[in-house]
Amino acid sequence: MSDNSFGKLFRVTSWGESHGLAIGCVIDGCPPGLPLNEAMVQEALNRRRPGHGKYVSQRREPDLVQILSGVFEDDRTDGPRTTGTPIAMVIENIDQRSKDYGDIRDRYRPGHADFTYDAKYGFRDYRGGGRASARETAMRVAAGVVAKQILHHLYGENISIQAAMVQMGTDKIDRDHADWGRLYENPFWCPDEQAAARWAEQLETIRKNGSSIGAVVEVVAKGLPAGLGAPVYGKLDAELAGALMSINAVKGVEIGAGFAAAGLSGENNADEIRMGQAGPEFLSNKAGGILGGISSGQDIVARIAVKPTSSILTPRKTITSAGEETEIITKGRHDPCVGIRAVPVAEAMMACVLADQALRHRGQVG
Repeated sequence: MSDNSFGKLFRVTSWGESHGLAIGCVIDGCPPGLPLNEAMVQEALNRRRPGHGKYVSQRREPDLVQILSGVFEDDRTDGPRTTGTPIAMVIENIDQRSKDYGDIRDRYRPGHADFTYDAKYGFRDYRGGGRASARETAMRVAAGVVAKQILHHLYGENISIQAAMVQMGTDKIDRDHADWGRLYENPFWCPDEQAAARWAEQLETIRKNGSSIGAVVEVVAKGLPAGLGAPVYGKLDAELAGALMSINAVKGVEIGAGFAAAGLSGENNADEIRMGQAGPEFLSNKAGGILGGISSGQDIVARIAVKPTSSILTPRKTITSAGEETEIITKGRHDPCVGIRAVPVAEAMMACVLADQALRHRGQVG
């Protein structure tokens, strides 16, 4: 299987399956001398891991990370520092229930990658989706921690990348009451506490019915300079879209105004510019902080549409690997709204793309 790596100068390769012994990643291209320890990575992983609340998968994985290489500490450093060599990390899988998937070994789950994996490889690991499982995204979150360290090193500690759930099903947050400083105060990583309360009530019913619902996640990067990205094939928004689209269950990506831009006039869509004391100031941000594939210095804003989890208890029509028509119920421990755990993953993928672009920018223009 190819295509398990992404990035150019900051390059991440992940490995492992949902029900294998472990999952892991190798990160290449990280500059030397940056602070990095397991506690930093663990803090980010704890936001993504399953089993930390009733609204996510009840698989009990502590997701304890080990850094195997690429860092060094002695009496001349104030903690472990990156060495510039490949950083390898690993997380053991300890709470697999492969027996939950015995009933589907020969049946394709609608909405999953079962049929397409069989069509491509002629073979699939049916236990939790194998390589197609969202379990793999834990290593993206780990890589995102390293990426953020690079961005802080290059541009200062004021750089921030935050993601939040801004819609569940058709219910959107009220942006007039949103407070992004309170994302950690509810289980949805939601900036609107009233919306979070509504979602909790709705999702409790959905969960008890064995069903699922979709979501929209927004991720915003603040403090980045103008100039990241390159025309024509290295556009920042194109690489962001590809990275975010690679997240499990994501079926749509938009930058800035996104699809709403199609309903605007040229006058309303253009982000006017004035000259401020610190340089150019934009009067709006319909472009999402990216013009011509290059960052403008504004907030970089992207949103992803996350589909409902396909593993549900309602019988669905399907076929077997032998072509026989049948029905299927997917048992096991699944997220009623996978958008919740997509929040830290979206944050990490934004960080990885920006770190890669920042290193390439430095390499080209100094």
